[in-house]
Amino acid sequence: MTTEKTHLTTPPQTVAPSWRTVDIVVASSIGVAFGVVFFYWGQLWAAADGAFTAFPPGQGFMYGVWLMPAVLAALIIRKPGAAIYAEVVASIVSAFLGVQWGLQVVVYGLVEGAAPELVFAFLLYRSFRLPVALAAGAAAGVAAALLDLVFYYQDWSGAWQLTYTGLLTVSSAVIAGLGSWLLVRALAKTGVLAPFASGRDQALV
Repeated sequence: MTTEKTHLTTPPQTVAPSWRTVDIVVASSIGVAFGVVFFYWGQLWAAADGAFTAFPPGQGFMYGVWLMPAVLAALIIRKPGAAIYAEVVASIVSAFLGVQWGLQVVVYGLVEGAAPELVFAFLLYRSFRLPVALAAGAAAGVAAALLDLVFYYQDWSGAWQLTYTGLLTVSSAVIAGLGSWLLVRALAKTGVLAPFASGRDQALV
């Protein structure tokens, strides 16, 4: 009973802001892996366009995959800059592979990484629980939706724009937020995250 009470009342540990070599390697690996995913997801997005001809905003439900590396890297590494770094690396790799939006995806990567980064920064990088992951994913979704509305969908009606923003935000909260949180928990159980606080402290995941 004493052990359980101590475990539940122990405050979150403050994470040192300096990056280790293993942090850089893992964040880079996440970025590169998702850069490849981004490239093929872009092809799937283009192929699915026809299915949403009658209601284009509906395609927003597919968006969350593009926002996953930012939240995943932040949950694993727990260091300032992890979300932005992983998302930007992923966008650069996808641009290098020839994704149809060209270098514009790098701008997207910077903004989409900064949005969840702000969520973790607001909490001083001390909380990585599910509600925080969901909020980070949703924030990335809102940022992505605003970019899309500015660059691509200015001529849509207000109702369509709101619907698209809502669908994209939910998609990002579920896929990037919940999906990343579940993936971190699954990886932690295998022991591969042992070098990180996220792998040792399941109470804070």
